[in-house]
Amino acid sequence: MAPLNILPSSTNLRFAFMVVNLFVCYLCMTEVSAGGSGRGLLGKRLREQREFDLFKLSLQWPGTYCQKTRRCCSSNGCCQGSNKLPGFTIHGLWPDYNDGSWPSCCNGKRFDVNEISTLQSGLNKFWPSLSCSSSTNCHGGKGIFWEHEWEKHGTCASSVTGDEYNYFITAINLYLKYNVTEVLKEAGYVASNYETYPLGGIVEAIQNAFHATPEIQCSKGAVQELHLCFYKDFKPRDCEAGSGNSCPAYVSLPEFISPEMVNAEAQDSNSASTYRSFI
Repeated sequence: MAPLNILPSSTNLRFAFMVVNLFVCYLCMTEVSAGGSGRGLLGKRLREQREFDLFKLSLQWPGTYCQKTRRCCSSNGCCQGSNKLPGFTIHGLWPDYNDGSWPSCCNGKRFDVNEISTLQSGLNKFWPSLSCSSSTNCHGGKGIFWEHEWEKHGTCASSVTGDEYNYFITAINLYLKYNVTEVLKEAGYVASNYETYPLGGIVEAIQNAFHATPEIQCSKGAVQELHLCFYKDFKPRDCEAGSGNSCPAYVSLPEFISPEMVNAEAQDSNSASTYRSFI
């Protein structure tokens, strides 16, 4: 008896692929007809994200960030004068998972700047944008920095923080209560363009103050970001990642210098050089 041919024929394979493609197209059409984005069930599953495990208050050091500023604009906090950014400012309040990943762009109300109008002065002082670039939102467009933070992170924290206003006021209150700049100042770690400080000493100062280990990220040996981690009841906890490999044993905390001041000094220097060339 001839052996059985258990391999599918090319005709059968083509038929199977056709059936699969028709089914996928049906799902996409169903999503579109229901007012969806055309991404089918996959798009829905991406938004059905599991509940997060902790909060991460991300702080940025303006002295490091603003060194990268190439142009000034009204929305760039780096350009607001020498006394405007004396220490760490808020980058965001982020819901995270214990494994280091995070949810983003969850279901929720779109950003409305009117919702936080009464917080404007506090946001400008404690949570400024340090860039002139527009930030992406979760709907394929671009907007202001706070819009990005609310839509990407705030919507995923709403089970704890609630609406847009409460998300921002919660972050500001945490920032003021756990004042990292003051803790480091009391320990002798202040902004300087000449000193470097032991990374272990900075971590220890925060551990002693808040009984939790922060996460620190550096850029070219300078502290750029510092993260404080919290349980969902906002009690401090250790950050899982620690300080990673981005920081050396000794780090700097560069002084904040407004790019406008640097430009003015450069113009004064050029003017003086031009004057001397005529004497």
